[in-house]
Amino acid sequence: MNVSKDRHARPARTRRPHGPGPRLLAAVAGILVVASLVQTIVAGVVAIRFAVAFAALIALGELLRLNLPGDREAAPIGTACALAYALLIRVGPAPARHSAFQVVAVTGLGMILGALPHLAVGRPARLAAMSSRLLAVACVALIFRPLAGMSDLVRHWWVALAAMALLVTVAWLVDVFLSACIRVANLRARFWVTFTDELHVQGLLGVAVGASAMLIVFAAEAMGLLAVAVFIAPLLVTQVAFRRYAGIRATYLQTVRALARVTEIGGYVETGHADRVSRLALAVGRELGVAEPELLELQYAALIHDIGQLSLHDPIPGGATVLVSPADQRRIAALGAEVIEQADMQDRVAEIVRRQSDSYGSPAGSRGQQPVPPLSSRIIRAVNAFDDLVGNSADTGRAAAVIDRLRLDASAEYDPDVVGALGRIIARRSMLPA
Repeated sequence: MNVSKDRHARPARTRRPHGPGPRLLAAVAGILVVASLVQTIVAGVVAIRFAVAFAALIALGELLRLNLPGDREAAPIGTACALAYALLIRVGPAPARHSAFQVVAVTGLGMILGALPHLAVGRPARLAAMSSRLLAVACVALIFRPLAGMSDLVRHWWVALAAMALLVTVAWLVDVFLSACIRVANLRARFWVTFTDELHVQGLLGVAVGASAMLIVFAAEAMGLLAVAVFIAPLLVTQVAFRRYAGIRATYLQTVRALARVTEIGGYVETGHADRVSRLALAVGRELGVAEPELLELQYAALIHDIGQLSLHDPIPGGATVLVSPADQRRIAALGAEVIEQADMQDRVAEIVRRQSDSYGSPAGSRGQQPVPPLSSRIIRAVNAFDDLVGNSADTGRAAAVIDRLRLDASAEYDPDVVGALGRIIARRSMLPA
């Protein structure tokens, strides 16, 4: 079967997986907020002035929500204020007697009010992320509010501190767990790897949020609502630092994408090749359980894996490096790695690009003293070969033939595990029969 590329074929239609988990999570959170509002209205709002103040601060936190690496979302100020409201023991001389349902109602209303300006300018609501934060706060409120009037908590600050620290940790773990579930549903990643990535990304921010919430609680007895304004200031500084880091990372990725476009504009590779290879390589990496830091390196390397073709006097027809000799493949990869090193990019990215031309094994199955290429290099090698031969075609027969060809070459040219993961992904995207 002919597996050469058709440059005029229509683009393949792919579907991003969306499981029922995020919608179910949003539905549970919505039902909980409505039930809490009804119960609060029926029972009567306790200390309405404080409830309104905390709702406004939570709304401000949602308005200033933060985008973290990996298309994550966090609202550290709103979360800290919501946790503080759930953990309040006294505000000034008066004991805090609001119920857990009132905490959920105030938090839910604050989140909704804070999300409205985002919706007004066309930004997504991120209901799943909001629901995750709300449910984490609800867990703390349902456990702590019945205990808030106990004499040991009121008389012994260290007992209250221990209980609060434990519950703040529980809230953080609940949020991380639910966030991991959302990403697994959306990205088809492995749960344990995703959960570990969430712990790593949200760790320092979670500590800052929890510490701020507990400081607000203990200071509220002496300072009243002024304590909230005082102790959210460090969170503002932390948020600015995280926002700056995320901006630098986004700019770096844009620079890499621009560099990848040079080969397309120059006619060395087919338009869209680098982006298709990058997206498919990331999907294969998640399928194989690659952790997020390595996925980021894989994304960079996949985007600029063909940068070495700029050194060629005559472009390869269609930019399909899979059709040239192994010696030429190694030369292009080595030149690309040199360009990356001269651009002062990450050393591991250069190594991934350099080793992408290395076969997984010899035809006899013995690699001798040659080390196995890094997993990211093996992923790019297989995905690049697939896209070189399929391109933007929607022909499922062609895709099937290419997958079969890669399977026949597995163990000699391509990693069998990588080819297997690639085949499963293509099948799920309805390019092949499942």
